[in-house]
Amino acid sequence: MGSGRIVLVAVLIALVGSAAWLLTQDNKSGQRGRFGGRMVTVVTEPVENREFSDIVEALGTARARESVTLSPRVSDTVSQVAFEDGQMVKKGDLLVALEDAEEQAQLEEARANLFEAESQFARTEDLVTRGNASTAALDAQRRAVQESKYRLVAAEARLADRRIVAPFDGVLGLRQISEGSLVTQNNPITTIDAIDIINLDFSVPERFIATLAPGQKVNARVEAYPERIFEGIVKTVDSRVDPVTRSVIVRAEVQNDDRALRPGLLMAVEVISRTWQGLSVPEESVVPSGGHAYVFVSNEGVAERRQVELGIRRPGYVEVLEGLSAGERVVTEGTLRLGRAGIRIREAGENTGDGGGGTGRRRPGGGQSGGTGQ
Repeated sequence: MGSGRIVLVAVLIALVGSAAWLLTQDNKSGQRGRFGGRMVTVVTEPVENREFSDIVEALGTARARESVTLSPRVSDTVSQVAFEDGQMVKKGDLLVALEDAEEQAQLEEARANLFEAESQFARTEDLVTRGNASTAALDAQRRAVQESKYRLVAAEARLADRRIVAPFDGVLGLRQISEGSLVTQNNPITTIDAIDIINLDFSVPERFIATLAPGQKVNARVEAYPERIFEGIVKTVDSRVDPVTRSVIVRAEVQNDDRALRPGLLMAVEVISRTWQGLSVPEESVVPSGGHAYVFVSNEGVAERRQVELGIRRPGYVEVLEGLSAGERVVTEGTLRLGRAGIRIREAGENTGDGGGGTGRRRPGGGQSGGTGQ
């Protein structure tokens, strides 16, 4: 009996010791899980200063700087068409000539009459100098010269009406007449547009009037060139607000040196009304929770959960008004594995420096890192 009791006491002592050892190991494991044993691999990026802008968005229509539909001033037969569809022309280039035989004859007659009137004036002036003619006769000849000059100008104008020329530098539209056709004053010949500069007209709600002013930068896009941004400047804001739509027309000038833009195109417009510098973080670093926004900041290898106040959002990043300082690093990948309490983190690709063989992380080739090197 004495030996049996001794054995029972020994067994009890062994059980108590084992339980105590297990509790100690659990506590140590919990401490390592919170402070040292658990380490989350993350990707961080610094808090940076960026340029932010207040942007007014609208839809607008591209218009030529100058645009005219050319028509003849008189009715007559076309004798010459001197242009092609889509041709670039300079101011004064001949486009269309009408039959002008009668006008040419009238012009020559006017020139001859002027020559005769000037000759008569010269003879009369010589006679007055010699005292053989009166000054009244000289005045009559002077008046005849002036009348002949006016008739010559009129004949030149009638001849010019038979010639349609480019009123300014631009690109021509489609030809709508042919040689030999009879045209009238209401008969369109073609169009001409000056498109080296495009006037971009767009409507903006009246509540934005106070933020609009000439000289503001404009960025515009069209579906035909989805990857291209056309830059321009606000030229003027209309003096009236439409009482029906409660909007105002804004006109911007967009450079179009390569003539990619055509009149009539629908353009998406962004007017940059105000620009400033502010702190920013990537959008993926922001964790919304309970109506607030949070980020995880890397603080000496520990993830610190911090509430922030956000401002304007832009594609890929967001403005931070309060809660962060420039240069701090925020977690952009791995936030879902971080809890409220501080967890140790390391940057992806960073060596932990543990050196022992306990972790045994495998390399892509199948070997183990941190072990004996076998």
